[in-house]
Amino acid sequence: MWYLCVFFHRLLDYRKAEVESLAQLFSNEDQEYQCLQWRLPLLHHPDSPFHFVDLPSEDVAKSIANRSILVKGMYELWGEGGSYEELEECIRNYPDERKLPYLDSNSTFKINVDTFGKVISLQEQTQRIQGLSYIPFKGRVNLKNPEHKFWLMETDDYGASNGLPPMVQKRIFFGREIGGADRKLLPTYQLKSRTYLGPTAMDAEMAFLMANQALATPGKLVYDPFVGTGSILIAAAHFGAMTMGADIDIRVVRDGRGPDCNVWSNFKQYGLPMPVALLRADNNLPPWRTGLKEVFDAIICDPPYGVRAGGRKSGGRKLMKGVIGPYIVPDDKRTDHIPSTASYSLVECVHDLLDLAGRMLVMGGRLVFFYPVLSEDDNVDNHFPEHPCFKLIASSEQILSSRYSRVLLTMVKTSPYTEDIAEAARLKHLDFKENHLKWLEDGNLHSAVFSPTDPQSNGAADHAKFTKEPKPKYRGKYV
Repeated sequence: MWYLCVFFHRLLDYRKAEVESLAQLFSNEDQEYQCLQWRLPLLHHPDSPFHFVDLPSEDVAKSIANRSILVKGMYELWGEGGSYEELEECIRNYPDERKLPYLDSNSTFKINVDTFGKVISLQEQTQRIQGLSYIPFKGRVNLKNPEHKFWLMETDDYGASNGLPPMVQKRIFFGREIGGADRKLLPTYQLKSRTYLGPTAMDAEMAFLMANQALATPGKLVYDPFVGTGSILIAAAHFGAMTMGADIDIRVVRDGRGPDCNVWSNFKQYGLPMPVALLRADNNLPPWRTGLKEVFDAIICDPPYGVRAGGRKSGGRKLMKGVIGPYIVPDDKRTDHIPSTASYSLVECVHDLLDLAGRMLVMGGRLVFFYPVLSEDDNVDNHFPEHPCFKLIASSEQILSSRYSRVLLTMVKTSPYTEDIAEAARLKHLDFKENHLKWLEDGNLHSAVFSPTDPQSNGAADHAKFTKEPKPKYRGKYV
């Protein structure tokens, strides 16, 4: 059945991917991932917050809306039109068998008025509600806790400077609310009130989106190999998942800033179940015993790519250059020993991450992670390494500057990780590393992002790719 899905006007590229992931979660997790059917209202731009989506049942629609971060509400549409006369005709023609159960005299209801692109006064809202007198409501009005909520939603005409996606003419919708997002959890988990915080802590809204993409639910084990202060695992734990994390910096996962200010205290602050374990581990040298595989239901992470923090791996510069050999830490120094580390390029980091996911994810498990791109690259597929074990099902871009973006990738494990696949993945990695952009191979993304371009020294071609016509900017697009 088709439902009207109204989004918050934020993170536009992430909206459909989140709904599609939650649809699979609440429909049938065992079925192969398939995209939902979507369509736009008449004369609406793809970035409009109003979309129609075909879902299996009202229960699925309600579950998606109640858990989603970006869905403002899901509605059974009773009518729409370009004018209130057209809306009335449409509502009158809506089947009575669909309307009458919610107009019963023993029920309570409330009508809300919402607008997109303009603000109307309380008096105007009252007038619009009174204009719906042709709908035979027989129940009692209850403004605090009604059984049924109805919404009258109106969009504004598109203007050259009103900051909205292009819409040729206004559109009016009326429908019954199926479910709506609980945005109250975002202030609860906001970073500024968190006990233990690091410079690369994931924003709460984005962490919950990643947990939704990974289908975090009770009974599942979620792993973050770059756990830091635990922001992503906190979101997964909120949805009931068991969590486990690792980081190469033992001072982060073990010490924090004291016994009452560490990763564990963050979970305690929100009353969430503690992680199964926090490991000091190197993504380049995984600690798992030989033969261990298919342990995690999801891996969610934000790999280091050299803007706010660079990647590190065990070894040190002298060891990596072969000047000294590997050493064993004496027993009397193991407690306070901090191993030396060397730089860890993003190409190598991503390869190791895919190798980890291929071995340790269960079949159908999800890998969700951020991947940086330069703004002139229109398609992440042009430079992202393929892997025989995974199917890329969603990529959502977040533009951070005029030259730099990051893409949230969601991948599903579709085949077992055999030695033949491991070798094929290694060869793909070598080919990727050899032909990839220089800034990514060296892991020197920071200089690629922040160094100014000089058309005289770099040539007209280099200058041209950074002086393209800017994309239209309107509220929500680049949040």
